[in-house]
Amino acid sequence: MLLIECPHCGPRDENEFHYGGQAGIAYPTGEVTDAEWAAYVFLRDNPKGWFRERWFHVHGCRTWFAAERHTVTHEIRTLP
Repeated sequence: MLLIECPHCGPRDENEFHYGGQAGIAYPTGEVTDAEWAAYVFLRDNPKGWFRERWFHVHGCRTWFAAERHTVTHEIRTLP
């Protein structure tokens, strides 16, 4: 079980949150090819170490926020 620090509600169980994927991905602008669109939708980093993610506090303040999760230890730290 993960304990996620919501910036508004404090530490909460992971069951209160919805994972929103990798943070910081820019939406494509203008015309894009099918291959470029597929890369935007499906291809994400898979690092060993700290990874920026988006989380939504579904069963709390209903706020999206960014956090970093260590992909080996699952330690989570909230970003400002």
